[in-house]
Amino acid sequence: MALTPFRSRIIADTGISMGDEGKGRLVAELIQELRETQDHPAPVAVVLKVNGGANSGHTAGGIKLNLLPAAVIEESVPVLAIGMGVVADPRKFLWELRPLEHRGYRILSRLIIDERTQVSDLSHRLLDLAWEEYRTGVLSEPKVGTTGRGITPAFQEEVGRTQIFFSAFQGPRATFAGKLEQRLQRAINTIRYVCQVSDSSWHAFFDVLSQAEIAANAEAIEQGTYPEEEFDFTRFCGKQPFTLNIDAIVNAYWRAGRALVNNLGDVRECILGALSDEKYVVGEFGQSYWLDKRFGFSPNTTASHTYTPEFFQSAGIPIQPIHTVGVCKAYDTKVGTHVFHTQFPDVHPLAEKLKLLEFGTSTGRQRMVGWFNAVEKGETLRYGGFQDLVINKLDALSYGDSWHEGELLICVAYRYPDGSTQKRIPRDPELHAKLCPVYQQFPGWAEDISGVRNFRDLPENAQRYAGAMMKYVLDAAYYDCPVPAFPPNLRYIGVGPDPAQIIKDIPATRELIRLAEPVPTPA
Repeated sequence: MALTPFRSRIIADTGISMGDEGKGRLVAELIQELRETQDHPAPVAVVLKVNGGANSGHTAGGIKLNLLPAAVIEESVPVLAIGMGVVADPRKFLWELRPLEHRGYRILSRLIIDERTQVSDLSHRLLDLAWEEYRTGVLSEPKVGTTGRGITPAFQEEVGRTQIFFSAFQGPRATFAGKLEQRLQRAINTIRYVCQVSDSSWHAFFDVLSQAEIAANAEAIEQGTYPEEEFDFTRFCGKQPFTLNIDAIVNAYWRAGRALVNNLGDVRECILGALSDEKYVVGEFGQSYWLDKRFGFSPNTTASHTYTPEFFQSAGIPIQPIHTVGVCKAYDTKVGTHVFHTQFPDVHPLAEKLKLLEFGTSTGRQRMVGWFNAVEKGETLRYGGFQDLVINKLDALSYGDSWHEGELLICVAYRYPDGSTQKRIPRDPELHAKLCPVYQQFPGWAEDISGVRNFRDLPENAQRYAGAMMKYVLDAAYYDCPVPAFPPNLRYIGVGPDPAQIIKDIPATRELIRLAEPVPTPA
């Protein structure tokens, strides 16, 4: 089957599960497809980071990224843009891009940070740690599992109308210093009097941040781009508890911001210009639909909006047609403290295998793993919408000799506390936590499929499983009405991390779902 054309020159690269779906690799695949179908060496003019901050990690071409868009690896893209929906620490921009420039990637000459992108800083990271301690120490609640990158406190500045924009680095140093000093003092008071952090914890926070950044920037230290002292946060701690070395902090952030001042601009005009030139714009989203602060289940959400509508808010352009690609994996993963209905038992051989693959890009935390949840993805389709589906890591389910018969499960519905079975997710978080998954079982396959490039060369059971994933996503999305005449496509299947490890000749959706021949789950 030929790949169907995109319905807009704006393409959204979104997650439809709980994050970590492999959205980063999609950017290169989209660019390559457009290069071939448009017969143009540079069809994509802008790749825009839409939301979040350094908490949302992507891997592209083997490179781990946080703040920078995945098009870093695509030299044909002239603009790497950071939208207004992003909160960003200027120091982390430099920590990420300079080692990559050292390796030969061209970034600074292509990077445009919108003037209205918000500045996050040390105060937000300290608040992140303090609020986590407040939850556990004062409220006796479980940890949320924050990344510690300060994202939620930074977005609180936005709704509190105390934000600092990157445009501040274009103005007088004194003005920036005054705003940052106020912010730092406000954070100290909150940490001390509201979060009720102890003296020892206050000092420990700086060690925690130092250790985290030294580990995250090990490559930069090794290659000599930065000395280890660059990531020492203890120099910002005052001599007395709940004091800071304000001058050192202001100097560090002013230097970093000024180093990026030539990269500040108006992303709105950049994107409108690209569309006027009939070029494509790709919006790269962090996290996923179910982590959106409105759609998801608190506290297991992020602080930004994570799905298609946010593209227009972050880019600052009028709402218009957009082609949304929903990305997921052939199994589910979650990190943090999420309710995870389909989580594998720890002793399951497949869990043991997949956990060797699944670690967070931003934090290195072990991800939880579970069966493919078609109900969650169907709900995303019904209310969020997407034209294409991409399923990554189908190859990881090849069982080889690792467990008997390799049976695979798909969550196709939920059993509610009243005994009813439904193909939808309640909006009440208390009820949501009480649901039990209803599974359909499918036979697995033993063959290594990482070298397969054509759908018909997949083992029959792998073809059937791909069809089943699509079938039950549609069943959940349209549980009370017929499937539309033109349902979403399964555009790509990933069978490995490398760009070449992808299957594109997938049958049309209605043909694909006919391949699904479920085997009844034993009583």
